Amino acid sequence: MTADPSRRPSSPPNRRRGPGRPRGGSDTRGAILEAASTEFASHGYDKTTVRGIARAAGVDPALVYHYFGSKEQVLVAVLDLPLNPAEAVAGLLREGMDGIGERLVRFLLSVWDSPAGRTRFLALIRSALTNDAVADLMREFFTREVLSKISKAVQAPEPELRASLAFSHVMGMAVARYVLRVEPLASASADEIARLVGPIIERYLIPSP
Repeated sequence: MTADPSRRPSSPPNRRRGPGRPRGGSDTRGAILEAASTEFASHGYDKTTVRGIARAAGVDPALVYHYFGSKEQVLVAVLDLPLNPAEAVAGLLREGMDGIGERLVRFLLSVWDSPAGRTRFLALIRSALTNDAVADLMREFFTREVLSKISKAVQAPEPELRASLAFSHVMGMAVARYVLRVEPLASASADEIARLVGPIIERYLIPSP
């Protein structure tokens, strides 16, 4: 029996992708990062949303969460930061508030003193010194996602002002140590710097009893 040439084989049913599943063969992650970089530069960290990033990248918001988990982690990837702020803050708070300034400074120095961390940090700092958008992102991100969370944990008044003061002190120290290489700061040990700078940072973040 000869097959009827007018009859075409039925097409297989379309299968819907589950939410958050990447499309094969396309650089979805790269497209999200490119869109996020533009969104952050245009709107700043606070006003950028996962939905806005997804819209700019032409993907479902679930894909942003699939690849990165949160807006915070999208910015970590955009800035190529060698740390996870949420985990860092949780670890610092886990040991209580006593000595948190010293622990914070020692932690940051341990990241910046590592070869990979120093390379990324220097690139970021130099970009921030010449690019207002990068500088704004750094300031908003570190003050809101790291430092102000510490102040809010103890319900300190004006946590964002306290965070910005702590940020200015830490960043000033970092520029002097890693970019300008001011001695003896540049060659001082992390423990020595943390011992001297930590109590100052702690006074910024935590109100006096």
